[in-house]
Amino acid sequence: MLTTMQRQILGAVNASGNLSRTELAQYCGMSKAAISGVVREMIDAGFLLEAETVPGSGQGRPSVRLVVHPDGAWFAGVSLLQNPAQMALINLHGEILSRVSFAADSDPQRLAENIALALPALLEPHPEAAKKMVGLGVTLSGLIDEHQSTCVQSALLGWRDVPLAKLISQATGMYVAIENDAKALAVSEKNFGQARDLSSFTLVSHGAGIGSAHFIAGKLHRGLHGGAGEIAHCTLELNGSPCRCGKRGCLDTLASLNAIAEMAKAEGLDATTIGGLEQLAMQGTTAAIRILHRAGSALGLAISLLIQINDPDLILIAHQDADFSGLFGTVVQQSIEANVLPGNAGKTPVRTFTLNDDIWARAAASIAAHRFLVGLKPV
Repeated sequence: MLTTMQRQILGAVNASGNLSRTELAQYCGMSKAAISGVVREMIDAGFLLEAETVPGSGQGRPSVRLVVHPDGAWFAGVSLLQNPAQMALINLHGEILSRVSFAADSDPQRLAENIALALPALLEPHPEAAKKMVGLGVTLSGLIDEHQSTCVQSALLGWRDVPLAKLISQATGMYVAIENDAKALAVSEKNFGQARDLSSFTLVSHGAGIGSAHFIAGKLHRGLHGGAGEIAHCTLELNGSPCRCGKRGCLDTLASLNAIAEMAKAEGLDATTIGGLEQLAMQGTTAAIRILHRAGSALGLAISLLIQINDPDLILIAHQDADFSGLFGTVVQQSIEANVLPGNAGKTPVRTFTLNDDIWARAAASIAAHRFLVGLKPV
């Protein structure tokens, strides 16, 4: 479909937002004439567009900026974080073209078959989709191997060493890559979102579980075995509450939405969501205040450790509705600043945004898009 050089060019233009032919020639180490020929082929094939023209410096000729054509390739994504599962079709700008939902299943083979059955409905609004579709990405809560093909372990799904990419590929006939949910979300924000212009950032997802992912020097840091960034199961409280992973005192048992709901139930409170606890806290309910402080302090402590280890340009916290609009968010920020080295306090920006089904489905599709843009071989 594209040569290695063309993939490099497409990835460079996407990462920068736009580039001129002169800048591409310098990036690729080619002559202006040679790069112009390659660019013309990519324009004719529908992968690049000529955008704005920028005046040259002095007597130089105007510079034509090149951008990625949004419809050069399309990608499907499946998020297994909800039931029903969410599926979306995106273009090379990360725009969602269509979406469907279908019944999730904890049996990997049945899940693969359900995905295959749902695909026609996703593509039906776009007759040209069959020609433009390049790959499919799948995200889930769990540890994914370095090849993005096997779910090594998912406590939520009860899986261990499941060759999910192969099963889905066999069912759909498509190239498939799977990824941990937080890593997929970081890839989506890097390619299409708030972190596009950043070289290094850390994303923390806060929901029923907690995840994190890191871009370092412009690349997703997966670690040797694919497990880098797994903060949910870092021990923050020695001999603390049992965790679903088999350990005790994990961050997941202290600050996840599931843990917060369990603590609220144990206190006999009517509210089991952060929004509900915030309301009780404003009314002076001591137990609600205590729960929000405990959970917020633990999450802030974990984030402060990530800051000290990685020293990122930005911390992005992706959260569900109301999570960071009151006491809980205030405590998280206070805990971050209290636990980083004094000289680093306040230096790392923390930005939050709200999660929804579309964001997760786009994150899944972003995995396939990212592999395409950086020239990774299909799984």
